[in-house]
Amino acid sequence: MSRRFQPSMAAAHGVLILWALVVLLPVWTMLINSVKPKREIFRNPFGLPSEFTLDGYINAWTDGKFDLYFRNSLIVAVVSLVLILLIGSLAAYALASWRSRVSNFLYIYFIAGLMIPIRLGTINLFQIIQALGLSDNLAGLILIYTAMGMPIATFVLTSFIRSVPVELTEAARIDGASEFRIYRTVILPLIRPALATVTIFNVIPIWNDLWFPLIFIRNQEARTVTLGVTLLFGQYQTDWTRALSALSMAAVPVLAAYLLMSGQFIKGLTAGALKG
Repeated sequence: MSRRFQPSMAAAHGVLILWALVVLLPVWTMLINSVKPKREIFRNPFGLPSEFTLDGYINAWTDGKFDLYFRNSLIVAVVSLVLILLIGSLAAYALASWRSRVSNFLYIYFIAGLMIPIRLGTINLFQIIQALGLSDNLAGLILIYTAMGMPIATFVLTSFIRSVPVELTEAARIDGASEFRIYRTVILPLIRPALATVTIFNVIPIWNDLWFPLIFIRNQEARTVTLGVTLLFGQYQTDWTRALSALSMAAVPVLAAYLLMSGQFIKGLTAGALKG
């Protein structure tokens, strides 16, 4: 049976299509200009390239040391996300299982981190990193990003774990399972959509962050890809082909992560919207 035409739905789809075009236009401009010579970028910035070249990608990857910068960013992003998911899920399981005024206070304490930007504590963080001897070290960035991702991880995962039927965990306890085994075999498989949601929410700000690498990283061997891109923009002259090629490569991991986890991400966002 065919659906009847609804003007409201058509208007909604029209707005979404228009918004998609607005969002995709900068991406399109970046990609097509990354394979053009520099002169053609200024002559025809929005058209297809008349002369195709991959020199920008080759120069950015080899001469610009972007292989090193990508490796550093991957290490920071992957380790930070693993720590956020591990510590956040353990904290969420404890807060969801422990029902008391103290646990409610701790839950609100975690959520308060969502309202306070971590950049406000940059000076104190700088002092702590210096005292720990982690300046010019990727470990310093990992600790900061882990702390930055804990509020949203605890908020999302605690809500999901509280929605898990109590009968499942009680049955596991009756069978003699320890709390860690319940967490590993019962809770983790059920909150995979929430874990994907937390991952998507954290991978973008971690990968694209420039603030903390710019402050804490001065050693060239420890630079991240975002910090490395800024070095391509000169004061008087910029090689736009190489800069746009580097930006295109920097966007690939984030897009790949979203495409791989988009299904679980949508399930996480829509969980609880339907009953039964």
